[in-house]
Amino acid sequence: MKRRHHPDDEAEINITPMLDIVFIMLIFFIVTTSFVKEKGLDLARPEQSKNQKVDKDKLPIVVMIDATSVIRVSGRVVEPNAVRANLEREHAQKPDALMILAMHPDAHAESMVNVLDGANIVGIQNVSVATEAR
Repeated sequence: MKRRHHPDDEAEINITPMLDIVFIMLIFFIVTTSFVKEKGLDLARPEQSKNQKVDKDKLPIVVMIDATSVIRVSGRVVEPNAVRANLEREHAQKPDALMILAMHPDAHAESMVNVLDGANIVGIQNVSVATEAR
């Protein structure tokens, strides 16, 4: 026997329960969302005056060690055994200056120890060590 399709017999899809679930999920996500208030700093950069003089005694002593472990004191290439003498001269010119040791990550630790020992012997108290990111 063949069945005949009558237009009245076709099933309809009821989407009311699905809409209820969607609205409940929406309310759940809205309630559980945490609102983060990020803190920031208001920075006001100082303006540079034309008559500003740089006190050379306040400038730091910069020691750089590159990837091949070559030591530079204030831009001059220095032999490892002459580091202490150069730091002594720089410290005599700028007794209150801090020393910045900028070291490449691939440099040998021996070079860093040599510079830090020289700074300790000379009497440089403020030493900052900086390195580059790889």
